[in-house]
Amino acid sequence: MWSVPKVLFFTVVAATNMTIVHMLDFCQKADSECQSQDISPSALQPRAQILNSRWNASVLSLIQNLNHFRVSSEKLRGAFPIDEVQGNAVRTVKNCIFSESSPTPLKGRLRLAAVSKDVLEGLLDLDMSVTQSEEFLLYTSGGRCLPGSQPLAHRYGGHQFGYWAGQLGDGRAHLLGQYTNRKGDTWELQLKGSGKTPYSRSGDGRAVVRSSLREFLGSEAMHFLGVPTSRAASLVVSDEPVLRDQFYDGNVKTERGAVVLRIAKSWFRIGSLEILSRSGELDLLRKLLNFVIEEHFPSIQSKDSDKYLVFYSRVVNDTAHLMAQWASVGFAHGVCNTDNFSLLSITIDYGPFGFMESYNPGFVPNTSDDEGRYSVGAQASVGLFNLDKLLDALRPLLTAGQQLAAETVLKGYVDIYKTRIHHLFKAKLGLLGDDVEDDYIIALLLQVMEDTQADFTMTFRQLSEASAQQLHKHNFTQAWALEDLSSHGHFADWLSTYLQRLSRQSHDKDVERRGRMKGVNPRYVLRNWMAESAIREAEMNNFSEVVLLHRILSSPFITQTSAEEAGYAARPPRWAQGLKVSCSS
Repeated sequence: MWSVPKVLFFTVVAATNMTIVHMLDFCQKADSECQSQDISPSALQPRAQILNSRWNASVLSLIQNLNHFRVSSEKLRGAFPIDEVQGNAVRTVKNCIFSESSPTPLKGRLRLAAVSKDVLEGLLDLDMSVTQSEEFLLYTSGGRCLPGSQPLAHRYGGHQFGYWAGQLGDGRAHLLGQYTNRKGDTWELQLKGSGKTPYSRSGDGRAVVRSSLREFLGSEAMHFLGVPTSRAASLVVSDEPVLRDQFYDGNVKTERGAVVLRIAKSWFRIGSLEILSRSGELDLLRKLLNFVIEEHFPSIQSKDSDKYLVFYSRVVNDTAHLMAQWASVGFAHGVCNTDNFSLLSITIDYGPFGFMESYNPGFVPNTSDDEGRYSVGAQASVGLFNLDKLLDALRPLLTAGQQLAAETVLKGYVDIYKTRIHHLFKAKLGLLGDDVEDDYIIALLLQVMEDTQADFTMTFRQLSEASAQQLHKHNFTQAWALEDLSSHGHFADWLSTYLQRLSRQSHDKDVERRGRMKGVNPRYVLRNWMAESAIREAEMNNFSEVVLLHRILSSPFITQTSAEEAGYAARPPRWAQGLKVSCSS
């Protein structure tokens, strides 16, 4: 009998040692650097008074004048020592979490390429009318600092491709400050591509159009897929020339600089703790841990002697869930270093990521990853490796007993991941309850998909759209992914087993099954060819495709006429087969 080999999505290898946008063109004007002492008296008011005065007209009103929008770094500055050396000169930094660093304004004409209305209105309380102002372009590109902003660059380290890389840090990002919205949620605003910082190493502090566009679209697409992620508020493109060797082959080209305004609850990552632990800055390590727990893990009691252990357990659990969610939508991050893994278990730092097309656990989106360390099928194992490094960073603060308990917690990661991935793929297939055949049905389908190189996204989507009658009759004339799948010799056996399993779901109507499945299986994801097409147009100052993609990906589970006309659910075009993405951005 034909046997099903282990499917890599279910395998975890042990870690070592265990909207249309209004377009604005204008010439950049010189602007002085942000002055940290330039704070209006209102910035010193108690938080409650600031919130009350902000909504003096109506709690439902949106800010229509950017001069009334205020961020603050006071909480972060009050919690941690700041680098004693000022300026953006590259250096080794010690005994601090942040360095003061001012953005460098982009040169030349600026263009607003894209805006997320959902972020601006829903999270930042800004009326979309503000995007039509010159001030908006300046604020979101680093040309002028938002009211109250005292920009910072974060110091962190990390393991890159399995090896300790030492000090890394925000080499081209500036934290503008925190904003507490009318719902009481606090968001950290950060510019990416906004110039040099003390952590830029040999870099120029810039990001280019292609990578910035991918970050904007990628993070927003992941949010609407239901995956925890940072968000993107805006994308500004400039005429400033930026030199890049995209594929590290000596072919240096001139590209254009761009800046993304992105937000997250926190930008602290595993590497934030690693740098402190490895430098022996244990008091600061303890201070940062206490801050993260108090601000972002309110269920953990601050006086609990085991709070660091409880925190670690939460991060292990949430990271396992995040890795499973990535797998469920075929997402490969591309650079799963510890400096790119959030302590809040959200997806951050979109570089050479990719959504898998043909199902292949060995899919590697990053051409710089020669060994396939961060292939889509290896991400769960990489998550385990990174959590092991997090435990190493915490060890100096844990008792011997707590260290043993933490090691036990880490061993539980595999089961957490397997349980979560099992439930996610059952939902993708519309399976209710528990059945002894469920694991077999999932694993066999993935094996058949791998053998036939069936499209990952559309296979599950077309199973969602096909009625039971169509499946029984093998009627796949309008379903190209299922047609590919049906060429496999064991597909008929799988389909028969699957339909029998569905028939055992009492009181489950076929229309209800299809509705559930369409709610978790997207019809549209950000395929590399779609992003590349938008990039090519954007490089010629045509941002209509960026706007279209953003709108489509904001409703990925709903069939949309404009998306169908653009071929976003069709077979990928032949020219897309040779596309490559690298770390160079």
